[in-house]
Amino acid sequence: MTDQTTTEILGPTTTRPPFDPELVLAEEAIRGAMPVLSHETLPSVRRLLTEGMPGMEPADLTAGGRVRVEERQVPGPEGAPDITLLILSPADGSSTPRAGIYYVHGGGMVVGDRRTGVESFVPFVAEGGAVVVSVEYRLAPEHPDPAPVEDCYAGLAWTAKNADELGIDPDRLLIAGISAGGGLAAGTALLARDRAFPRLTHQVLVCPMLDDRFETHSSRMLDGLTGWDRNSNLFGWTSLLGERRGTPDVSPYAAPARAEDLGNLPRTYIDTGSAELFRDEILTYARRLSEAGVNVDLHMWGGGFHGSDQIGAHASVSRASVATREEFIRRALRD
Repeated sequence: MTDQTTTEILGPTTTRPPFDPELVLAEEAIRGAMPVLSHETLPSVRRLLTEGMPGMEPADLTAGGRVRVEERQVPGPEGAPDITLLILSPADGSSTPRAGIYYVHGGGMVVGDRRTGVESFVPFVAEGGAVVVSVEYRLAPEHPDPAPVEDCYAGLAWTAKNADELGIDPDRLLIAGISAGGGLAAGTALLARDRAFPRLTHQVLVCPMLDDRFETHSSRMLDGLTGWDRNSNLFGWTSLLGERRGTPDVSPYAAPARAEDLGNLPRTYIDTGSAELFRDEILTYARRLSEAGVNVDLHMWGGGFHGSDQIGAHASVSRASVATREEFIRRALRD
């Protein structure tokens, strides 16, 4: 985006459902704290996410000493720099292999790092049920497509090849991602299927960012709201894809909603809020996965918006959303 406004590119906004009453104050707070993304605001947003919101204590990834935290530099895609993996494993000293959760952080393709949002997966490690590997992928616009998804795949392939060393059962490896990380997780799962390695048992796609085309009703219904509106979304997709955004020349690994074949993918958990910018593309993706024979657990939470289960964690709908997702993951770890 240069001189054109979002309205000129995407047209007028569409109607939206109301936010859940318990989430209204949280929406106002995040809107006040998080500016609309642009080239001008990107450095300050990255700094804010790195330093944390005022008054927020950094998450204890060790869970009081029950989780061992380490980082590894591993080979990136061919011809690209090494990537950093954050590895969280039970500190109980047991040699029993655990299920592996390969985690991809969110951030609209342009912000975040390997620690962003990973605290949501610490309980599974602290309980002794999993090893979590979180990938630090290169960010757009400095590193446009295909750098992010290829980094994610390289880290996943390394994790699978080194499963024994990491204490992971290679037959119980799932991928999870939030927002942009959900889209990248979906794209990485497509790459793993098409490259025939590794085999994933599940994909957990939390409000995933799947479609660059802005053709749905929900993709145009939020302007100046929720901290992630259509303006920020347009910036994120354009940063990733440049002038290819919205054209036929976009890979399904970058925008998984474009994939023609969704067969032979792992069992999928996917969720959204009814007031979520990505709602319609998520509902369509879930339907198409089901039509392709994939077992899908789809949840749409009334009054929820993008990231509201974290931003407004006190709300009943947020607690229900998190509990449902965590129960799915615990079952997946036992499969």
